Amino acid sequence: MPGRLRWIAFLVALVWLVVVGIVRLVLVVVRYPVVTVVPVSAVWCWWRFGLSPLVLALLSLVAALTVWAGYDRASFLRHCWYRLVTEWRRATVYVPKWRAVVRLADLAKRDRGREYRPRLRRVRSEGWRDRVRVRMVPAQAPEAWELRRDGLAHSFGARSCRVRVLRPRVIELDFVHRDPLARPLPVPVLADVEVDLKRVVVGRTETGKPWRLRLLGSQVLVVGVPGAGKGSVLWSLVWQLAPAVRAGLVRLVGIDPKGGMELGQCPDAFDRVVYDNGPEAVALLEEIASAVKERATRYRGVRRLWARSTGEPFTVLVVDELADLVAYQPDKQLRERAVRAIQTITSQGRAPGYAVVGLVQDPRKEVVSFRHLFSTRWR
Repeated sequence: MPGRLRWIAFLVALVWLVVVGIVRLVLVVVRYPVVTVVPVSAVWCWWRFGLSPLVLALLSLVAALTVWAGYDRASFLRHCWYRLVTEWRRATVYVPKWRAVVRLADLAKRDRGREYRPRLRRVRSEGWRDRVRVRMVPAQAPEAWELRRDGLAHSFGARSCRVRVLRPRVIELDFVHRDPLARPLPVPVLADVEVDLKRVVVGRTETGKPWRLRLLGSQVLVVGVPGAGKGSVLWSLVWQLAPAVRAGLVRLVGIDPKGGMELGQCPDAFDRVVYDNGPEAVALLEEIASAVKERATRYRGVRRLWARSTGEPFTVLVVDELADLVAYQPDKQLRERAVRAIQTITSQGRAPGYAVVGLVQDPRKEVVSFRHLFSTRWR
């Protein structure tokens, strides 16, 4: 190359290296703000003011953080401690292992001598889980990551891994380290406030946010093996509806084929309760089904959805052990009548203000043939 072109190429390469270096430095500061900004600030303070002011500043910082943690622990964990944990886990867990793990898991691809590797993006630690954002390689589907969840969890030292799609080519991996709901929650205090039937709080999610259930305009099927917590969902719902029941805005009706071992714990909360799966229970179901049709007839041409202004209570039918009514009832005629009545309530009760809360252990189609009529299904 001529001398002039050689110097131009050298300058271009030098500028390119400087730009790349600055970008990488900015990325390091963005990804590790605490471990980069704090030491640099400490060195500058020591060079500018001396050792004694630096020690005083550090002691003041420690005291302020201690007071913060004691006054508002949740805020301290979210804005301070979890950021430190995030930087530590990114630097010691995910960055060192990422290349080897995606290669051994066959999540990286090679084509014509070039390797296409999923890119590790943002990492956020929340104490009980790490949220790791990943940009997938071209032509890769989230199902490929779903098939390798267990391997990814063991590779990064987590109990389990969950895959969520954020947008095209971008997924988020939840590496769960412990169960945030292992300890029971205190019973909330009832307040004389208006109950929102579209957002009834029945618990708390893993992230600490309220777990809300939509009753108005919905039919609910709660599924779980014995001891899984179906009763907790039921009584949390009844507890939150108690102010509305007392005010006459909500009417609870129950059927407990177990002889009252579940709903018999608090019969005063219910307007009517039947403690078997025989003729009396079926008669109650058919009575409610007739009431659904009668109320729908009165609402025809007036309204499309129940509202408080109607002056009629919103009716919630609670059926514990739903399978005893619709599958295990030995009397075929009673079983068929029960199925027809519940199908009528679940398919037509949404608009007139009727909701069914069914609890079942076995949700298979052979047991609950009309499970598609439940718009909300919890497992």
